[in-house]
Amino acid sequence: MLRRSFIETLSSLPAVLHAAPGQRLLLGYDTYSIRSFEMKAMAHLEFAAAHKLDAVQISSLGDFESLDPAHLARVKQRARELNILLDGGTGCICPSARAWRPANGDPVEYLARAIRAASAAGARSLRCYLGDSADRLGPIPIEQHMENTIRVFKANRQLALDSGIKIAIENHSGDLQAWEVKTIIEEAGKDAVGACLDTGNPVWCAEDPAVTFETLGPLTVTTHVRDTAIFEHPRGCAAQWTALGDGCLDLTNLVTLHQRLCPSAPMHLEIITGGRPVSFPTLRRTFGRPSPRLAPPNSPASSRWSSAAPP
Repeated sequence: MLRRSFIETLSSLPAVLHAAPGQRLLLGYDTYSIRSFEMKAMAHLEFAAAHKLDAVQISSLGDFESLDPAHLARVKQRARELNILLDGGTGCICPSARAWRPANGDPVEYLARAIRAASAAGARSLRCYLGDSADRLGPIPIEQHMENTIRVFKANRQLALDSGIKIAIENHSGDLQAWEVKTIIEEAGKDAVGACLDTGNPVWCAEDPAVTFETLGPLTVTTHVRDTAIFEHPRGCAAQWTALGDGCLDLTNLVTLHQRLCPSAPMHLEIITGGRPVSFPTLRRTFGRPSPRLAPPNSPASSRWSSAAPP
């Protein structure tokens, strides 16, 4: 995303936030949104402060200049000086998922290292994820991936509690529907695990983002917020991520849900645009067979978005 486009999105959000009555939400962004700027944590803090933001999600350990404790302490101190709330982040932590990198070593220790770094930097939460949509289609059932993720979380439960870090599992790239994320959180322990609620990913597994909010809102500690254009396609429907306001989401409703269900969770923009639309064969009888536990009533083909104009 271009710097100008990202800043324009930031400047347009207050109108949406004020349109929904209720508690003022903390506004921030996920560093992945502007990774092409090649900024590190300290620069992100100054960028956020310059644009009068409240929070930043440092979504990768690679976004820190160093994981040296002295440097992480400086990040923590600077965030306090600027009154910027920090959330941390890392990647895939499920050892059976396609996205897992064996070079990361033991997944339990990989997550533990990220928890320690997030705590040292003064973060409240650590975002991570199971995998992506390919994990619903492979030889390993999604239930097994879920069990493996729960085991990794349980092994780090006490460390997370002692560190004051809430592990925040994201509904990521079509890997899980909201009820599945909720299942993982409840089985791993709500005292140590919560949700990183992403509004752009639900359509990738046939779910309305409002349903995602209603299901995960009470468990949400951090977010990724972006818009999606959904439109009719010969195969059923198609979707494309957009800047906020350019898609079909009812942003006022989502803000209202956010205020009601998880008002302390920052609204982190994760604006990912420029990709090609993805089509879904929702009109075919075979749709959903590789993922039989998807919830058909929430299919984008049956939602109010499917009649929207293409972007």
